Formats: sequence, C-alpha cells, structure tokens
Amino acid sequence: MEHLIKTTLLGLFFGTFGTTIGGIVGVAFNKTSNKFLSCILSVASGLMTAIVCFELIPEALEISNVVTVLWGIICGITLMIFCDIAVEKKFKNMKFIDKQNNNLSKNMTKSNLLKTGIIVSIGLAIHNFPEGLAIGSGFEASITLGYSLAIAIALHDVPEGISMAVPMKNGGMRPARVIFYVVLSGITTGIGAFFGALVGGISQSIISVCLSFAAGAMLYIVSGELTPESNSLYRGKLPAIGNIAGFVLGMLSLQL
Repeated sequence: MEHLIKTTLLGLFFGTFGTTIGGIVGVAFNKTSNKFLSCILSVASGLMTAIVCFELIPEALEISNVVTVLWGIICGITLMIFCDIAVEKKFKNMKFIDKQNNNLSKNMTKSNLLKTGIIVSIGLAIHNFPEGLAIGSGFEASITLGYSLAIAIALHDVPEGISMAVPMKNGGMRPARVIFYVVLSGITTGIGAFFGALVGGISQSIISVCLSFAAGAMLYIVSGELTPESNSLYRGKLPAIGNIAGFVLGMLSLQL
C-alpha cells in the first residue's frame, strides 16, 4: 500500500509540476499581442503533433493491433467533438454585439480564445491519464524507468501549461482561476499513475486503447482548435514556423 501511495504522489507531482510552471509563465505576461498568441498556439500545435506521432500512436501500435488503435482514436475524436460543442454553447453568451463602440470583433476573439483554452485543458487532462499510466507502470518495471518517464513528461508539460494559460487569460479569465484549471488538468496524471501501479499487469489492449484515445483527442485539438485559431490571430509565416518549432521541440523532449 505504501508503494502504491508513493507512486501515485510521484505521478501527481510530476504531472502538475510542468503544467503549473507553464501556467505561471502564461499568466505572467501582462500584455500579449495577437502575434505572440498565434506563436504560442502554433508551437503547442506542433508539440502535440510530435507527441501523437512519436509517442502515443507508435506505442499503441507496438502493444496492440491497428484496429484497436483506430477504434481508440475515433473514440478520442468523438469525445472532443462533444466537449467542443458543450463548451461552445456555454461560452456563446460571451459574444455580444456593441455596434456603437464596434466591439464585436474584439469580444468574439476573447470568447474564442477562452473556448480554445478550455478545450485544450480538457484534451490535455485526457492525455495526461495514459501518461500517468505509463509512469505507474514504469515504476512497477524499475525505479529508473519510472523516474525517466516522469521527468520527460514534466518537461514537455511546461509548454502545454503555457498553451492552456495564455488563451484562457487573454480570453478574460482571472489569473488565479487559470492556474486552478492548469493544475486541475495535471491531476489526471496522478490518477493514471495510481491505476498503473495498481494493475501492473494490466491488459496490453487496454493500455493501447488509452494511448490511442489520447492521440485522437489531441489530433482534434490540433486540427480543430489550435491551428485554426493560430492562423486567424496572425496572417503570416509565423504560425507555420511556430508549428515546426513545436514539432521539433516535442520530438527532442521525447528522446530524453
């Protein structure tokens, strides 16, 4: 029981540490231009693409078959579509028209940013569960593997925390509430670590479904939220450069 609690706490610490640091950095910027916001979102888009391409899907395919992986991806995408619709309805009332002051465009942009931040936090919370599962399973295999996975996950969680915090803060959310949501998204890593340690011999098919489910959720976030919002904020080459930089950063972080 003591080992289970220790593994869970380690997963919780490493899962929230990186995102919290990123969240603090995100809310620390008092003034952010559309160009900066576009850069942050595009970097996050590239980072998530790298995680999907080089970590989640390859690992899922290695331990299961393509049908299981495809099923998990479809389920992840479907869930994120429903989450997107639910969040869009909730924040629809934030878009109000002020014809006299010509504030329609500004308020729609703030609402879109807030919606993007919420969707990203939901997707990353889902993504963090199989990460925690990997940490818990890693500690069951060896202490060295467990810590290696935990540190690598904490490192690539920093830009993820920034990608959540910046759009939510610039969408009008209070900094304290932003940090709360950022920390909350990392808690699922601890939950995953608990289950990973609890069922060290868990079915390989279940692990594969968890990984591919997270991959599907992140694919939707990249193609349905981050990339479109980044391109709408700044019309230029910067979003493409940021996307490539994020992709390379994600690829390198996964080699640690």
